[in-house]
Amino acid sequence: MASHCSTRSAGPAIAWASANEGMRVFRSTTWRFAALVFILQLLGAGLILLTVQQLTRLQIATDAQDAAEELRDELLDYRMRGGPSALIGAAMDRAQSVRAARSVVLLVGSDGRRLAGNLGDWPPGVPVGGGEATIELFRVGNATPERMRVVATALPDGARLLTGHVIESELQFALVMEDAMLVAFAFAAAMAAFAAWISARLIEARLRRTVATAQAVAAGDLDHRVMDEGGGDAFEALGHAVNAMLDRIAALMTELKVATDGLAHDLRSPLTRLRSTLERALERADSEEARLAVARAVEEGDRLLAMLDTALRISRAEAGLGREAFVDTDVGAMLADVVEMYEPLVEDRGATIRADVPGPVHLPIHRELLSQALANLIDNALKYGGRTIVVGAAARAGGTDIWVADDGLGIAPDRRGEALRRFGRLDAARSESGAGLGLSLASAVARLHGGGIALEDNEPGLVVRLFLSSDTAHPIAP
Repeated sequence: MASHCSTRSAGPAIAWASANEGMRVFRSTTWRFAALVFILQLLGAGLILLTVQQLTRLQIATDAQDAAEELRDELLDYRMRGGPSALIGAAMDRAQSVRAARSVVLLVGSDGRRLAGNLGDWPPGVPVGGGEATIELFRVGNATPERMRVVATALPDGARLLTGHVIESELQFALVMEDAMLVAFAFAAAMAAFAAWISARLIEARLRRTVATAQAVAAGDLDHRVMDEGGGDAFEALGHAVNAMLDRIAALMTELKVATDGLAHDLRSPLTRLRSTLERALERADSEEARLAVARAVEEGDRLLAMLDTALRISRAEAGLGREAFVDTDVGAMLADVVEMYEPLVEDRGATIRADVPGPVHLPIHRELLSQALANLIDNALKYGGRTIVVGAAARAGGTDIWVADDGLGIAPDRRGEALRRFGRLDAARSESGAGLGLSLASAVARLHGGGIALEDNEPGLVVRLFLSSDTAHPIAP
C-alpha cells in the first residue's frame, strides 16, 4: 500500500484552521451570551463610576459657588449699610481674618485700581461685567497657585467685587477618588469577565446533559433520557421536547427492528422453498439445456438471498442496531483469520493476499458485521483486477484504521460518491455478479462503530479505509 504526504501547505493549513476555529468561537451562541454579559456589566460599572465622578465635581463646584455668593452677599450688605467705605473695610477684614483661610476677595475701583482683598489684580479670565468661573490664581502671600471658584459682581459706582472659595483640596480629593475609581473599574472588568465565564459555564452545564443524551442515543443507547430537574425553565422545556422526540425515535426503531426481522423471515421462507424446488427440478431435468437453465435459476436465487441478507444488515447497522454485540477484539488476529480463510480462493485467482498489522490493536467491535464487510471488500478487490491485496490495521488517535488495498482498476475520484451509494454499480462492475452493496455495507459498519469510510488512491489501485472509533459512546461524524 502506498502512502503519500506533503507538508508544503502545512503552515497555511494550520493558520487557516486556527482562523476557522476562531470564527467558530465568535459564532458560538454561548460566547456571544458571555460577551453580552461582560459588556453590559462593564458598561453598568463604567456608567456608575462616571456618574459618581461627575456628581462629585458638580457638588464641589456648587458648594464653592454657594460659598462665594454667600461672601458676596455679606460684603454687599456692609456696603448697603455703610457705603463704599464700609465695603472696603469689610473686604480688608475678611481678607486678613482667620475666616479668610479659603476665601477669595478682591475689590477694585472704577478705574481698575485695587482697593482691598487677597488677590493682586483682577484675573483676566473673569468677565468684568459679572459672572462666575473656575480659575487658578496666586493669592497674596501664597507661593503656589490654587484653583478657586469665583463670582464677579459689578457695583453701581463702577467698582467691581470678586468673591470666591478655594477648591484645591476638594479637587485633589476628587482626583484621588478618580484614581480609586479606575482601580474599581479594573476590578469591575475582572468581575464582569468572571461573571460572563460563570454564566457561560452554567449554560453549558445545563445543555451538557442534553448533548450527552443525544450522543448516547446516537451511539445506540435508545433508553437514555435527559434528567428532569424540575426547574420549569426553557432548559427543562428543551429536555422534555428532546425526551418526547427520543421516545418517538425509540418506538420507530422498535417497529423497524420488528419489521426488518419479519421481512427477512417472510422473504427468506419463500426464497428457500423456491430454491429447494429448483434443486429438485435440477435433479429431475432430462436434458442438459434444462439443467443449465435450472442451475442459473438456483444461482440467481442464491444471489437474491445474499442481496436480501446484506440489505437487511445495512439497514440494521445504519439504524444503530447491533451495538449490544460489541466485544473487545484483537483486530490483528481477526484480520489474520480473514486472510487465512480467503487465501485459497485468492491463490486460485492467481493473486496474493497478506495481512499488515504492525502492532497489537484491540477494539470493541461487532465481529460478524466487520468480518462480512472485509469479506465484501476482498471480494471486490478480486473481481476488479487486484493481483496483490493487503488487509491492514493500525491504531491512531481516537480509534483504529482498517483498510483493504489492491492494485486493480481503482475508482476515479469523481465516481467514489456514486460507488458508496446503496446498489451503486460503476461501469466496470456491470459485467460482474453482485448488487452494489459491498461498499454500502462497509460504510454502514464503520458508522455503527462511530467512524466512517474513505476511498483513496493506491497508485495503482484502490484503498478502502475504515475508521473505527474507540469511543462508540460518542460517535465521530464520518
